[in-house]
This record gives sequence, structure tokens and C-alpha cells, in this order.
Amino acid sequence: MIDLQVFERLGLALAVGLLIGLERGWHERAAAEGSRVAGIRTFALIGLGGGLAAVLTGPAVGLAFGLVFAGFAALMITAYIGNLKPGDVSATTTVAALITLLLGAVAVAGRMEVAASAAVVTAILLSAKPVLHRWVERIEYPELTAVLKLLLISVVMLPVLPNRTVDHWDALNPYELWWMVVLIAGLSFCGYVAVRLIGPERGVMLTGLLGGLTSSTAATLNLARLSRQSEGAERLLAAAAAVACATMLPRILLVVGVLNLPLLLILIAPLGGAAVVTYLGAGLLWHRSTGDKSNVSVRIDNPFEFWLAVRFGLLLTAIMLLARLVPSWVGEQGVFALAAIAGLGDVDAISLSMARYGGASVSVQGAAVAIGIAAFANTLVKAGLAFIVGHRGMAWRLAAVLAASATVAAVIFLWQGVFPSAP
Repeated sequence: MIDLQVFERLGLALAVGLLIGLERGWHERAAAEGSRVAGIRTFALIGLGGGLAAVLTGPAVGLAFGLVFAGFAALMITAYIGNLKPGDVSATTTVAALITLLLGAVAVAGRMEVAASAAVVTAILLSAKPVLHRWVERIEYPELTAVLKLLLISVVMLPVLPNRTVDHWDALNPYELWWMVVLIAGLSFCGYVAVRLIGPERGVMLTGLLGGLTSSTAATLNLARLSRQSEGAERLLAAAAAVACATMLPRILLVVGVLNLPLLLILIAPLGGAAVVTYLGAGLLWHRSTGDKSNVSVRIDNPFEFWLAVRFGLLLTAIMLLARLVPSWVGEQGVFALAAIAGLGDVDAISLSMARYGGASVSVQGAAVAIGIAAFANTLVKAGLAFIVGHRGMAWRLAAVLAASATVAAVIFLWQGVFPSAP
């Protein structure tokens, strides 16, 4: 290592300390001079000291540096204990000082990008204390467990699954199947988090939009029930339900686009056109509605549960296996029947299956038609639920918007010429 490299890396070690020290100094700017364990100057010296320790102990940063770090940790812990105050036992500054020493050593050891990136992330985390604490205060126990379960199925379970087919028909890849489960669960949970952060009281239309990311069927059912209790809000609630139903369509496009770009290129016109028509219909209903448009609150339940993910995984496995076998038994028309049946309950599983097999055991055009059929079947279910549990005025308005949307999608499908001819 030439001298210039040494000085460059020591300069980065000093900059790391200055950055973290700037945040710590600003955070404790109101404290009296000399009452702080460490401020901007001390942190700068800690970063530089970590770099010098790495220079002295060599690039391997082995046992000798470990002894230096242990001695510095003992010094910081002693200073922390000596400055403990009643009601204030925060060890954040002490931990930040230890990290700064390590980052200074990392910079001199040659991992300059790692040291710089970690320093920025550390400063951001330290400065985000008010925001993080507010989030923690708003999190309820079911939401905390949902996050942990989502991490369980993604971080713990997904990497250990075999990334190869394990069945006689070469159809089921455990890693791909579970990755699709994680994709849907994560997307639904993001929609739920958005509702929790923004608040359902901010407007029924916004809640309908975000509710469509979690489950458009659940959102429609919730809004339909509310229409029986909200006299005069039928137009508004129909508009919100239409928004939830419309959001299902770009969600399908997102899922398909991740897995199968050629299939996305076929679906983007009919499903995108249907989504635009549905959003426009919802906007018209909202514009013509009367009364307070922000005082209707809709509850969005936590969409993620571990066993719900398992059940979805089993459903996805069954549909993917059938989607692989049915064409060889009865042709693509059998896949269309499967899509119609699957769409009555859930459109995600058939969308994922067709995205996986579109262009393989099923033609890309056939996969597009199957997804369109599933979306239409699911739309019929939501319209039926609105009539069964909701106010007639709300149900008829929603049905009119959905009928227009389905008509537009069918016309575009016909114009594209993707419908297969009869055998």
C-alpha cells in the first residue's frame, strides 16, 4: 500500500467519524459543554483512531485489532456507566461510537465503499429516532406478528427450498412456488401498511384504492356492508368499491410483469383499458355523490397470516399442477374452465400459474385469455356480493361500472385476436 492510499483511507475514516458525530452533536446540541460522552470532535477522532489502529495492526485486522477494540469498548462502557442519569439509560451514543471505530478500520482495510455506505445508513438510523418511535407506538401486536411471519416465509423458509422441480411432470419447483407466495403476501401487506400509515379516515376513495392492493374482494364486501348502514352514501361507496376492483387489474399486470414479459405485453391493453374505464366510472360516481366525502371510515383487516399463506401456497400448487397437465388432457379449453373456477375465489393463483406456464405448456395467448376469464369471474363474484350484502343502489351502480369495464376488456381482447378458434 503506497502512502497516498493510506492517507485517502484515513481521510475516509475521519469523514465517517465526522458524519456520525454531526448527527450525534446535533441530537445533543442542547446539552451543556462537557456533559456529553461524545460529540462531533470526539466521533471524528474515534473514526480516525479506528483507521490508525487498522494501519498499525495490518490489513488482516486480526487479534491485535480485537484487543484495541476491546479496550475502547471498555472505555466507552465505563464512560456510559459514569454518565447514567435517572430515567435516561440510552446506550445509543455508546453503540454508535463502537460502530464508528469499526467503520474507520474497515475504511483503512480497503473496503471503502462498505465503510462509506454503512456510515450513511448509521447516520440515517440515528436521525430517524422520532419517526421510528412513532411507528413502534402505532404497531399493534397482530401487525408485529404479521411482519415476523412475513420475514419467516421470505428470509428463513425461501432460501432453504430446492430450486428445481421435484415431481414426475416437471411442474412443481418449491422455490418458485414459495417465491410467488412471498410476492403476493408482501404486496398485500404493503397495501395494508399504506392504509395504516395514511389512515382509513383520510377518505373512503383512498381506502378503496389501497384496499384493492390487499384484497379487492374483501374491500368490496366491506364497502357493501357499510352501504346498508350509510343512508345517502350509496354513490360514494359504489365509487370506492369500483376503485378497489379496478386496482386488482394493475396488480395482476404487476405480478405477470415480474414473471412473463410477453404475457404482460398482451394483457396490458385489455386489463389496462378496463382499469381506466373502472377508475373513470368511480370518479364519475364520486363527483356526483352528495354529503361528506371524507367522513366514511372503512376497516381494512390485516391481510397476512402464516396459515393463510400456506393455504394459498397449496392452492397455487394445485392450480399450477393442473395448468401443466390439463392442456395435455383436453387442450387449452380445459385451462379456460380451470381459470373460471379458480377466479371465483382468487385471481392471484391463476395469474401466477399462467405467468409461469404462458409460452410453455400453455400458449401466451391462451394464458392471457385464461387470466382475463379469471378476472371476469372474480368481478362477477364481487358484483354478486354487492347485491347480496349491500344496498341495492350501491350494487346497481357498481355493477354498471364493472359491466362497462368487462365490455372494454372483451372488445380489446377481440381486437387483438387472442381468443382461440374452436377445435
